[in-house]
Amino acid sequence: MSHPKPRTASLMASPDDIEAQFYEALQQGDIERLMSVWADDDEIACVHPGGPRLVGAAAIRASFEAIFANGNVPAAPEQVRRLQTVSCAVHHLAERVTVPTAEGPQTAWVLATNVYLRTEQGWRMVVHHASPGSLGEQPPTVGDAPSTLH
Repeated sequence: MSHPKPRTASLMASPDDIEAQFYEALQQGDIERLMSVWADDDEIACVHPGGPRLVGAAAIRASFEAIFANGNVPAAPEQVRRLQTVSCAVHHLAERVTVPTAEGPQTAWVLATNVYLRTEQGWRMVVHHASPGSLGEQPPTVGDAPSTLH
């Protein structure tokens, strides 16, 4: 009996395509597909909301395996802003996440930055950095000036 081949990131995909595949993999709890969007580089990095910096594919994979052990992640990108050059793209966005609560499903917002590089395999993710956002139907708004400097 043959098993379906896991879907992997497309060879010459755009940063938008890779981002869509990343969020689809989160929503489906598909670790193989999720890891296929990452660059084959020792310095790839991931920060989950409130978590430490994870460096390298093994650490990133282990963290997502632990997350998926509790189920898929119903996260969808919204308000994506893009900065792109020939070989690098930075997307900053709000992730809409549906979370179960005692009062029923609620919307949580996570603020994220995704960085993509053009590699020999096409565009690939090199950084996913997510920060805690807020609860509520509306995403956090961005003001003209930061309230804190660092």
